[in-house]
Amino acid sequence: MNFPEADTPPALQKQVSELRDEAWPPDSTSAPGTFTHDPALRPVSMLLVDGATVLAALDILTKELVHAGRRYRAAGLSTVVTRGTARGQGHGRRLVTAAREAMAAMDLDIGLFTCDRPLQPFYESAGWQHLPGAVLIGGTPQAPFPSDRPGFDKVTMAGFFSSRGRSHRSSFPHSRIELYPGEIDKLW
Repeated sequence: MNFPEADTPPALQKQVSELRDEAWPPDSTSAPGTFTHDPALRPVSMLLVDGATVLAALDILTKELVHAGRRYRAAGLSTVVTRGTARGQGHGRRLVTAAREAMAAMDLDIGLFTCDRPLQPFYESAGWQHLPGAVLIGGTPQAPFPSDRPGFDKVTMAGFFSSRGRSHRSSFPHSRIELYPGEIDKLW
């Protein structure tokens, strides 16, 4: 199921909130500062639902970015989570694959996001490509939030959807990509 984030039915949104709290307990150091996305990033929630139960959820955020002097229509995955009791059954991979396919159909040039290094094979199995040496720079130009900051162990993943994105793919590995999604979604 896909919804603009603000239009997600309350019963489903409650379950998504519970899944996020399960994955990132609010009192833990790994908990994001907020699960609310900046509306300027046009958040779309994708849910894998069985009956009335949310098995997995993620959000797609979009914006334009400039890299190596070229402007790209970009999107990324955020807050990817699978219900603890449903893990290991392929639900997360199914949803992340569906998100990549949906992004390819959204008139985007590129999909970019970071993940914890141990999750790289999971995302690759869903069709995403690792960008070796690439660093996403989140936050804002005045308050940058790079994915290679101390204490992070992130890798950058990508999908190249348009002919423009594919033809300039070689400019992304081993580069610093100025994403700048803002203060709310420092990295997506």
